[in-house]
Amino acid sequence: MRQLKALWRISRVLLHVLAGAWRVRMVFPRLTQPERDAQVQAWAQAMLARLAIQLVVHGKPPVGGPLLLAANHISWLDIVVIHAARHCRFISKSDIQHWPVVGTLATGAGTLYIERASRRDAMRVVHHMAERLSAGEVLAVFPEGTTGDGSHVLPFHANLLQAAIAVNAPVQPVALQFVDAQGQQSFAPCYIGDDTLIGSLWRTLCSDGIHAVVHFGSPQTADGRDRRAWAAALRDTIIALRQR
Repeated sequence: MRQLKALWRISRVLLHVLAGAWRVRMVFPRLTQPERDAQVQAWAQAMLARLAIQLVVHGKPPVGGPLLLAANHISWLDIVVIHAARHCRFISKSDIQHWPVVGTLATGAGTLYIERASRRDAMRVVHHMAERLSAGEVLAVFPEGTTGDGSHVLPFHANLLQAAIAVNAPVQPVALQFVDAQGQQSFAPCYIGDDTLIGSLWRTLCSDGIHAVVHFGSPQTADGRDRRAWAAALRDTIIALRQR
């Protein structure tokens, strides 16, 4: 029965993904940016519903920018979850841009791409982020640089925080968790180590009662800290938010 339910869910998910890609190609060119942002958020909320995942939001999502969201990273679902709570422009690894269908969706959502192995490209992205922040946008990064299993928060990389320092923009810490109906940590959506995207998706589809919990902390400014000190402070704040 659980597998039959998962097959039903995955058919709805695939149709939703394809419909989203079609809208990005055919409808988005005629929309204003605020209209696109609203449609991305609505699409993400509908995706969580098709995955039978309930979104739980604590704290206050940002009303507007300039602002940089800094979140811990657990799953491929994290971007969908944050978009469902508040649309933003993510900074993601460049190979996602070339993934079939997913790349179309990511680009349509306004993703900025970075070649993580290239120091020069990191400088380019920081400059581009600073421009977008100066234009009043809300951006989002995963400072861990990779996914963890959700039981702890990995050390933060500080490079991309330089964009917020350069334009004196605040950073809002965001703590992500996946829990079951009893409030215990759910490992179903995890995407680490030897996990494959298909395997993680199948575990998620076979699970019931998953809650995606998003804790928005209070925005903070650098206040004279360099990016490394600020990254460490943001990590501590996210750890504290996850313990509430």
